[in-house]
Amino acid sequence: MKLVRFRSPDGEGPLSGELRGETVIAAGAEYRLDRVVLLPPCVPSKIVCVGRNYAAHAEELGNEVPEEPLFFFKPPSAVIGPEEEIVLPDSPQVDYEAELAVVIGKRCRNVPEGRALDVVLGYTCLNDVTDRAAQRWERNWVRAKGFDTSAPLGPTIRTRDEGDGPFHVSLRLNGVLRQDGSTGSLIYPIPKLIATISSIMTLEPGDVIATGTPAGVGRLAPGDTVEVTIDGIGTLRNRVRSTKRSREERR
Repeated sequence: MKLVRFRSPDGEGPLSGELRGETVIAAGAEYRLDRVVLLPPCVPSKIVCVGRNYAAHAEELGNEVPEEPLFFFKPPSAVIGPEEEIVLPDSPQVDYEAELAVVIGKRCRNVPEGRALDVVLGYTCLNDVTDRAAQRWERNWVRAKGFDTSAPLGPTIRTRDEGDGPFHVSLRLNGVLRQDGSTGSLIYPIPKLIATISSIMTLEPGDVIATGTPAGVGRLAPGDTVEVTIDGIGTLRNRVRSTKRSREERR
């Protein structure tokens, strides 16, 4: 099934429901999909991201493939939902990165790799928007990866009863295909990631693991429309604007 969080046409919410075709069903009520506002499909306490988990992406950035999974965080405050705006930081280069995101369904710690998928609720789309200029000099990537709106998430959670992949991951920028990959090419597969992360920290329901991006990353500019599509999940669409407008709105 496909799970969603949304606001109803009269503004009620957040509500949780199931998407069936073009209808959202929640607590016995039915809503037309085009009449509701989709929200991020989960509320993570943390987003654990994986760097350089596709060999072709590591190569395009001139990086070596890590001997162990390379992890970093995005804060919950970075999350936005479908159709919300990505606000670019004041930087000469900010990139898109399409990723499959794993949504945790059970509180867990020290999960064996062989049973790692048992703690998964399902899968969604994530755009790991990255200040590439900051990433080049900043070792901990807080500026590069943690700014507000840098984690578009959604539109649905595809639950495990519909399968665990591999997933086709693609990204279009202004309608032009820029990224086209498969999670079958992950260097470190999802069970390995869950087992490793849960050996370090407790994972909570709703937490997100972003599994890495395929080759083809590139720059975003104000006015762009960026779309991450994963088969069986849907398309995560966001428009892009500059931080200048945000500053003017605060005056």
